[in-house]
Amino acid sequence: MGYSRILGTGSFLPEQVLTNAQLAERVDTSDEWIVSRTGIHARHIAADEHKTSDLALKAAEAAIQSAGIDKHEIDLIIVATTTPDMVFPSTACLLQEKLGIPGCPAFDVQAVCAGFMFALVTANNYIKSGMARRALVVGAEIMSRVLDWDDRRTCVLFGDGAGAVILGDSDEPGILHAKLAADGRYKDILNTPAQISGGKIQGMPYLHMDGPAVFKFAVKALSDIAAKTLAEAGVDKSEVDWLVPHQANLRIIESTAKHLGLPMERVIVTLPQQGNTSAASIPLALDCALRDGRIRRGQTVLLEGIGGGFAWGAVLLKI
Repeated sequence: MGYSRILGTGSFLPEQVLTNAQLAERVDTSDEWIVSRTGIHARHIAADEHKTSDLALKAAEAAIQSAGIDKHEIDLIIVATTTPDMVFPSTACLLQEKLGIPGCPAFDVQAVCAGFMFALVTANNYIKSGMARRALVVGAEIMSRVLDWDDRRTCVLFGDGAGAVILGDSDEPGILHAKLAADGRYKDILNTPAQISGGKIQGMPYLHMDGPAVFKFAVKALSDIAAKTLAEAGVDKSEVDWLVPHQANLRIIESTAKHLGLPMERVIVTLPQQGNTSAASIPLALDCALRDGRIRRGQTVLLEGIGGGFAWGAVLLKI
């Protein structure tokens, strides 16, 4: 069995920016209230005519260019999303059609904010087993369409965007180790319970979250799985150059970094200007840090995230 390595990254954020001050004109909130509790200052909102696959396409094209490959070399497409274009076909199939590369397997992964981790691990296993050589892995979301914009507890948290990586086979280790987990017993803490039945939406179509419960669970779960991932890989936390966490809440990020003994100077944070972009947040942050030169080739990076389910995971890799 060989290895897989990230060959290139890409991202896309919609043009429209929604600031805290603009939100305060609509709901009973303020910039100070939002920043003090979340660390978020603004978020990007997709245009009405855009679909999740449109955002994914922009990020994918940037990742392909970054990797320096021909798009026809891609032999696997996985899209992590909880806001697909439609019930079916998958957003990955729609992205494949827009890229003009028919034939290779293409499917979605749904693990909400942990979706990119699950998709990346799946692509890694495809490549290690020899079933693929060049995988396009995308996290893409339009969370703004499942938000109740009159609920200040949730509408201030989320934004839209897409991030992508090209994962390729390699003679040298790229992804060193990974751990994934889930626990459906916590399904009522964070969900969007609606379903389509009889041509109508049945149940609440908006995102519901018990914020304090999510915070309590997330800090422990992320700290534990990060520590286990490092231990099983035989890597000391002092050897980690960068932590790239899911961008949900600044206090969760700070707490997780503290448990790992990592200073915030070694943590990639894009949350203030992007909000929580669910499955897109980790690849968005990774692409940002690679392009601005903070993360460099040869460095050791730990990715981690948690989302509704609960589902969570960590991936240790060499860039």
